Amino acid sequence: MTNAREVALLTVRDVFPTQGTSARGAQESLDYRVRRAELDGRDRAFATELAYGAMKMRRRLDRALERYIGERTTPLAPAIHELLRCAMYELMFTKADEHATVFEWVNLAKKYGHGGLGKLVNAVLRSALRDGIPVPTREEFANDDDYLAVTYSLPTWMVRQWRGVFGAERLEAICAGVNLPAQAALSVNLARVGRVAFAEQLAEREIASVPSPFTPETLILGGFAGVRALPDEGSAWFESESSAMAVDILAPQPDERVLDICSGRGNKTLQIVARTEGTGSVTCIEHDERKIAQMQARLGVIGASVEAICADATGELFTTVGRRFDRILLDAPCSATGVIGRHPEARWKKRHDDGARLAGAQKAMLANAIRFLDAGGVLVYSVCSVDPRETTDVIESILQSQPVQRGLIPARYEPLLTEAGDVLVPPGIEGRDGFFFARLERSA
Repeated sequence: MTNAREVALLTVRDVFPTQGTSARGAQESLDYRVRRAELDGRDRAFATELAYGAMKMRRRLDRALERYIGERTTPLAPAIHELLRCAMYELMFTKADEHATVFEWVNLAKKYGHGGLGKLVNAVLRSALRDGIPVPTREEFANDDDYLAVTYSLPTWMVRQWRGVFGAERLEAICAGVNLPAQAALSVNLARVGRVAFAEQLAEREIASVPSPFTPETLILGGFAGVRALPDEGSAWFESESSAMAVDILAPQPDERVLDICSGRGNKTLQIVARTEGTGSVTCIEHDERKIAQMQARLGVIGASVEAICADATGELFTTVGRRFDRILLDAPCSATGVIGRHPEARWKKRHDDGARLAGAQKAMLANAIRFLDAGGVLVYSVCSVDPRETTDVIESILQSQPVQRGLIPARYEPLLTEAGDVLVPPGIEGRDGFFFARLERSA
């Protein structure tokens, strides 16, 4: 029978497969493996902690293992290498029963290798326990970025980029924060129920929540693991606080014409419909027909509908849209470095040049969107990235070439404002995802 440790190992192997094998996402793989193993809630939580931890802390774990397996003449079998990472994570970062931990992982090594590999795993783990697992110190590294990157298991280029954006004072808190559980939150459909009333419904289910200090529809949940279904599907949906800020900053009003570009599965579309109270009109642009279908199904639950156009937002949109709007939201595709805390494998899948590669398309989408913005209208540019190439560089380029200027941001966002007047949410702080928002207004 497959136990929690084996589910964790299989999940990690799915996400980091051997060459020539397609990788799965961490959540997709974990859900699949848990269902197959029929784990109960406690074992699912344990498997999740081991799998996600072994993915996030991959660099730190490899450093701890290096003294024992770093100079082998024959490369270690990938399954055994991943097994050792999971086992070391359990020993280093959980309140493990050391003898039981070693025993279980040695047995799994025999299952996925042979007796000799079982002896190797036993020797490595017992040696690590005997020697004591060292904690990195600043003196060991040539610079502070390498120290933080190893300590918190991040690519050095990412730490260096965050230093440039947020400065040294907040850097370590950000590095530590993206390794903690991501904030769980939901958006309340204020056209149907008040936030306080919905919080009371959650409390009746023993689900604690607190209101967001930024977005009026957001409730931040005290615990996510037990929340599988909401009291009323049409009254709320799961959405991070940072993500919900985009529509709050856009501030759509009843009777307005709103264009939602790159609408995806519709979290922000639902917010817009609720804010406009079903009046005016909402048009969505999305290039993936499957996501449009999912969005329309979700809207159907609350008895709403929008005009949905399947199109590439970087291309020619005039023939399909053909009119102007009071407000436009562009939630542009991006490198998603701001949400690495929510996706444990993401930090190792990103590349330093992702921001530069995506910036051209982001500028094209933004220039296209401005064509459809009415005089005096408002456009919000949103990305779940804090890479300057996708944020400030894109906006400064557009300000120089398009008839728009920065608009005023609500005063409650002052703690997150940049010197230029945009909203920049640091990843990991108070469990939030990293996001960037610019509010633009058209002058002519």
